[in-house]
Amino acid sequence: MSTISLRISESLHKSVRETAKREGVSINQLISTALAEKLSALMTEEYLADRAKRGSRKKFDKALGKIQDAKPDSMDAI
Repeated sequence: MSTISLRISESLHKSVRETAKREGVSINQLISTALAEKLSALMTEEYLADRAKRGSRKKFDKALGKIQDAKPDSMDAI
């Protein structure tokens, strides 16, 4: 475990304190979870951007060409 000293506004601290109390967790746990969620979202965005760079219309059309022509299920029909 590491320790971080963080300066935040009084209003943000109050909001974090109230949210942690309402959720039944410590402020440390709430902030750690929020930070982990944010990092996960940013890493996912980077991953998808890297994957998109490797894509091509030709590969996409080739993959779609493997799908058989069929009527949609009744739940999917317009």
